[in-house]
Amino acid sequence: MKLHELKPAAGSRKAPKRIGRGTGSGLGRNAGKGEKGQKARSGGGVRPGFEGGQMPLYRRLPKRGFTNIFAKDIVSINVDRLNIFDDGSEVTIEVLLEKGIIGKVNDGVKILGNGELTKKLTVKVNKFSKVAAEKIEAAGGKVEVI
Repeated sequence: MKLHELKPAAGSRKAPKRIGRGTGSGLGRNAGKGEKGQKARSGGGVRPGFEGGQMPLYRRLPKRGFTNIFAKDIVSINVDRLNIFDDGSEVTIEVLLEKGIIGKVNDGVKILGNGELTKKLTVKVNKFSKVAAEKIEAAGGKVEVI
């Protein structure tokens, strides 16, 4: 097969609707918009969620809670996830991102104390729980808050 022999599979390409091109086309005269009314006009129609003047659903439903604009988005991981590193290595946010242990970081990383740590590591992140810090130091590692 050569490039000039390529063509789409039969029935895979549908001709576009040619609106307002005469009565013989089946979409002439009113161009498929029906007779008069708001939706038949140029630029006509209503916004999404409009219910003809009835109180819209998004305004009928009660509102609850609030969004704290000062909330910090901190990624947390447990101590046992750090066992993939070699003994004596330094663990930073960049290294955690590289290894795929964490995804996107917005406001920082916190190490939590679930699980056991068997490696001696130097961990440099934003926050540590008390238990996590104890477990890292008990394994012979160091904790540094950045």
